[in-house]
Parts: sequence; C-alpha cells; structure tokens
Amino acid sequence: MSASEAYAAALRRLLTVPSSPRLGLERMFALLDALGNPQDGLKIIHVAGTNGKGSTALFISELLRTENNQVALTTSPHLCSARERIQINGAWVSEQDFIDLEDRVYQATSKLTDPPTFFERMVAMALCYFTKKKVDVAVVEVGLGGRLDATNVVAPLVSVITPVALDHQQFLGNDLTSIATEKCGIIKPE
Repeated sequence: MSASEAYAAALRRLLTVPSSPRLGLERMFALLDALGNPQDGLKIIHVAGTNGKGSTALFISELLRTENNQVALTTSPHLCSARERIQINGAWVSEQDFIDLEDRVYQATSKLTDPPTFFERMVAMALCYFTKKKVDVAVVEVGLGGRLDATNVVAPLVSVITPVALDHQQFLGNDLTSIATEKCGIIKPE
C-alpha cells in the first residue's frame, strides 16, 4: 500500500466513527487516559467564542511564532484537509504522522466502552502530536460551546473568549446568557 493509500485508509476509518456532537468530557478523559494523558505538560492557550475564534487562534499562533517559539495549532472545522486541523508553525501534520496518530488513537479506542467521536479523536491526535514534537505552546480552538467541548480537558495558561452570539442553540441554550455561560466554561482558576 502506498503512502497516499495508507493516508486515505486512515482517513476513511476515522470518518466511519460518529460525527454528530456528543457533548461531555467522560469519553475524552477516558481516551486521553488510554493514550497516557498527552495534554498534561502542554502549555496551552484555549480559544472559545461564536465569531472569530478560528481567526483569533490563528493570530495568536502567528504572534507567538514571532518569538521563535514552536507553536502548535488545532482548529475545527477544516477547509481542505483533515490534516490542517493539526499544525506546527503553520505546517500541517504530514500524511505519515497522521496515519501513525490515527492508528494510535484507534488502538486506544478499542479499550473504551463508549466510542469517541470524530472530533474527539482529532483533538486526541493533535494533543499526542504536540506532545511528541515538544512544542513550546499549543493554541487550541474549541469545537462547540466550551464547558462540555472535547477540548476542555486541557489546563490552559490563558483562556480567550471571542464575541458571543446566538449559535448552536439546540446544544448551548436559547439566550446569550446561557450560551456565554457555556463558552466561559473554559475559564479555569487563576
């Protein structure tokens, strides 16, 4: 099997898992525990909000790179390739690293009773990659909401909330106060 065929196979396997949002942190903590808790020890900037969170995450990562830091970025959704969700210094994760990460996460999920979603697996892949590459800082964009989002398993140095508006009301609530409360769920003590 060629490298591009192996990448396509890894992506196909990843795309066969549930993709609908399933808010909650239990699956994510179980998955990360099975992977050796790669989030521990990472310096993280966590970005939530309704409008501009992806752009803000990118701007933060670019600003940090000006100080010669090795800066990781994970965002959602992707525009062109699932590989763009996992970046270091603007470079997407390679096809081979993607294959290896997907296989590692797939093997870890075989021990779990509640299978993680596509997004949860991608976040786990990103955290594993960032730990392996010993990045100086990782910028992590929330997928949906904040408090119960799969990314909210990290202990950030800084939590950033971009402007909040009515979004994902079926998951986050019907008014700005409820939605803002969910987004602010990424804020940690100190």
